[in-house]
Parts: sequence; C-alpha cells; structure tokens
Amino acid sequence: MKKYLLCSALFAALAATASVTAIALADSASTAPAAEPQLPPGWTMQDMQSMMEAGTPGEMHKKLASEVGTWQAKTQMWMAPGAPPMESAGVSKVTPLMDGRFIQVEMGGEMPGMGPYKGLGIYGFDNVAQKFVAIWLDNHGTGIMKGEGELSDDGKVLTWEFTGNCPITKAPIKIREVETVTGPNTKTIESFGIPPKGTEEMKIMRIELTRE
Repeated sequence: MKKYLLCSALFAALAATASVTAIALADSASTAPAAEPQLPPGWTMQDMQSMMEAGTPGEMHKKLASEVGTWQAKTQMWMAPGAPPMESAGVSKVTPLMDGRFIQVEMGGEMPGMGPYKGLGIYGFDNVAQKFVAIWLDNHGTGIMKGEGELSDDGKVLTWEFTGNCPITKAPIKIREVETVTGPNTKTIESFGIPPKGTEEMKIMRIELTRE
C-alpha cells in the first residue's frame, strides 16, 4: 500500500510539473527561454512524455463519453438453464468523471423477488494497458467486480470479462459481457457465465437500453 501511495504521489507531482513545463514552452515564443524542468534523479524528458501520454484522454475516451446520458433499461434475467426469464425495468444514468478520463454509471431499478436494486460502475480506458477497464458494485453484494474490455474493429461491440467471487461456491467466477451498439441512442448488454450448479456457460442477463 505504501508503494502504491508513493507511486500515486509521484505521478501527480510529475503530471503537475509536466503541465507547468507545457505552459512555459508555449510562452517561450514571446518570453525568455524556459528553464529546464526539475526532474527526479535518473529521469529523462522521455519519461515525462510517457507520463503525460498515460494521462491524456484520447479516442477511446471519446467512445466512453458518447455513452453519457440517461437510459431507460428493460432487463431479462435467467437463474438457471431452461428457466423463464425474470423481467424488470430500470434507469441507467451515465455521467463523465475526471475531465473526460472516466464515466460513472448509476443503475437503479427493481430486482424481482429481491427488492430495489442500485448499482454503480466506473469505466475507463487505460492508455498504458491499451484496454478498457471497469469496476462494478451494487447493493446486493459486498464484493467488487473488476473488468477488462476489448473493442471490435468497427467500434460497435465492446466485449468485457469481469471477475469476482461467487457467494454460493465461494470460488472465483468470470462473467463475459457483450455490449452492442444498435443505434445512435440504443444498445444491448448481454451477460454470460457458468451458474453455481452448472458446468456450461449460459446467458444470465440481457438489457435493452434506450437513451432519453
């Protein structure tokens, strides 16, 4: 934890230094030449450039930003193979975070037989790992699901793999989630996983979303 905090603090300090340096360089045309920025021992300007690139939003972040808005959701859930789906409705509110680097997804609705449902997700694109990343938590559990996603070449299908722990088997689980854009203001999300008492993957959820 101490190493993580130290790394975070160093990143913030370097990012701030980089911002100041960029401003100084921009003003150099009309003022005296800017002094070289103070770098940690052993660091180079290329290291600084890498830090700046890691924190700069790009095209994939614009893709995430295109999701901002309020979406009406129609949900189907399957608890076991061959069982009829449980149907419900809800609302998904997507807002930008951290100056366009992330989005926040707040889902609310009614879970059949389980009462009100509230979910919260943070989604981003990691410039270093070159992958979409996410976390998800809700009021029906105490764990946090973590996900990584890959975008199709045509930009319409985002396939996620979420990992967490099954409350029944107490073992790690994986959930495959496929998010498909079907129109300017419509999309579907389908989730697949192996049920606690099963051995084969099955569809466990389908959400149809329409933006207001």
